[in-house]
Amino acid sequence: MDVTLIEAESPRGIVLFGPGAGGAPDRYRHVLEAAAADGYTVAAPIHERFDGRTVTDDQMLERADGLQTALAAVDRPDLPVVAAGHSAGAWAALCLAGALPCGRDRQPLEVPAEPRVSRLVLLAPTVGWFQGSGALDRVTVPTTVFVGSSDVVTPPSSAELLRAVRGSVEIRSYDGVGHLDFMCDLPPGVQPTAGLDHNAFLDRLAADFVRALS
Repeated sequence: MDVTLIEAESPRGIVLFGPGAGGAPDRYRHVLEAAAADGYTVAAPIHERFDGRTVTDDQMLERADGLQTALAAVDRPDLPVVAAGHSAGAWAALCLAGALPCGRDRQPLEVPAEPRVSRLVLLAPTVGWFQGSGALDRVTVPTTVFVGSSDVVTPPSSAELLRAVRGSVEIRSYDGVGHLDFMCDLPPGVQPTAGLDHNAFLDRLAADFVRALS
């Protein structure tokens, strides 16, 4: 698996970033480059695109495994690790922090966990897989969640499920922001949500993302 790596000159931490269904970390370079400029080495796995409506358990598990692969690409066991991501990538980050999802058949999935994860930063996370009893009990790290008020893919109300994690939780909502607006390069044929100043939002998101890392 290929990994996008942005190395900070004198890193004070590592950011593992999981992309959404499109699988391309470059679509999130506004937050990744901002994190690197603030002293975090960034590692983001590159995945094949999948259709979120027909995604399989194996495709989701590959996203969680990808974050572990990305961490292995950074030879700095002394640095703290922040797990982050958008949509399905945020799902993978939650798994790495100890969350226990159920699959399409409602049976528990065996997912990797990484004890070095010290914080979560989640963009419009996919959380419906974590509705089983105790699914979030092992998540004890501080968690910051960014959602968009106009998101119809992962509605902002769905993030309330994350109040069940054992660590502190902050959920921040952006008015007029949709699910895909969290990307700086939108998919072909997709426009920003009507009325949104996309560039201004991306600047704000990058600044908020960096603040959430520490």
